[in-house]
Amino acid sequence: MTPSRLLAAAASALVVVGLVACAPPEKDTGSQTASGGNAREATSASDFGGMDGLVKAAKAEGALNVIALPPDWANYKEIISTFADKYGIKVNSAQPDANSQDEINAANQQKGKSTAPDVFDLGQAIALANTALFAPYKVSTFDDIPSQFKDPNGTWVNDYGGYMSVGYDSAKLPEITGVNDLLRPEFKGQVALNGDPTTASAAANGVLMAAIANGGSVDDIAAGVDFFQRLKAAGNFVPVDPTPATIESGQTPVVIDWDYLNSAETKKLPSWKVFVPSNALVGGYYFQAINKDGPHPAAARLWQEFLYSDEGQNLFLKGLARPVRADSMEKAGTVDKALLAALPAVQGTPVLPTNEQSNKLSEYLGANWARAVS
Repeated sequence: MTPSRLLAAAASALVVVGLVACAPPEKDTGSQTASGGNAREATSASDFGGMDGLVKAAKAEGALNVIALPPDWANYKEIISTFADKYGIKVNSAQPDANSQDEINAANQQKGKSTAPDVFDLGQAIALANTALFAPYKVSTFDDIPSQFKDPNGTWVNDYGGYMSVGYDSAKLPEITGVNDLLRPEFKGQVALNGDPTTASAAANGVLMAAIANGGSVDDIAAGVDFFQRLKAAGNFVPVDPTPATIESGQTPVVIDWDYLNSAETKKLPSWKVFVPSNALVGGYYFQAINKDGPHPAAARLWQEFLYSDEGQNLFLKGLARPVRADSMEKAGTVDKALLAALPAVQGTPVLPTNEQSNKLSEYLGANWARAVS
């Protein structure tokens, strides 16, 4: 996740806790499958004798630890509160302002402790670099998910996605019709990128969008790094992680971010507009996974079942994010048609980096980003 995931105002069902390094170890909850096996080894609900058995085991654990899920990101506030109310399970939400690498760091640092995260929601590059931490699990709707959006064994599964965009306050700035408009003098001290591209997926894909808009490609993002170097030299780049608060205060009147996050701001700031470049249409999905060493293995698996159910997927859609099961749900008639119609319109042929391309992109940014914008 990116540092813009904050505003951790929680619903009454949500209990916010911090990941404290000195937290005491927790004895294994002892959750078991229907056959008496360890819940950590369960690879589907059938290992619990079905959904009823999984629900029973999760309720016995009584809690779920999530991390880096701010309430203003992809409708996670409602998703978390709905899950908590539906199953009577306390959700402990840690570090809502964390990024993907922070999630992995927390899992490693908190291993064996009651505060360790049970589940992850990660950007592509960080997820694929840390699959050894994940427990394979196939949700009941696993077959509905296209093969390119999941590991065959369920070690990771894409959950929701969108397209890179430029959000801006049209009451203060001229209309944006291309990425390179941001280099103009009118945008001096105005443009923010959502996070550090070396650790945050949204920011990395923002660099990719800039690369494609300037003649680069998913296999050659040097032009994107060069764009931000020029943006900084012009005095237009603002080294501030944008949040709803910085947008509404006018501190970051231009934000490069996912379209579902930028579009959500239009509800709070009517003059906020969202531009998705058709000539640099970059798409991406986040990765959902279970921490194999998390303290609540049954609750973690029930959380996955909820996220990939029709109810959970429609809740992502309510947050203007594109749920991974949208196509199959549309065919089955279970998608919320009004919410689907409310998604930001996009044109052009989308670029969705493969796993290999994402890894190379990450390596290039690691080696070149800091030098370019420092």
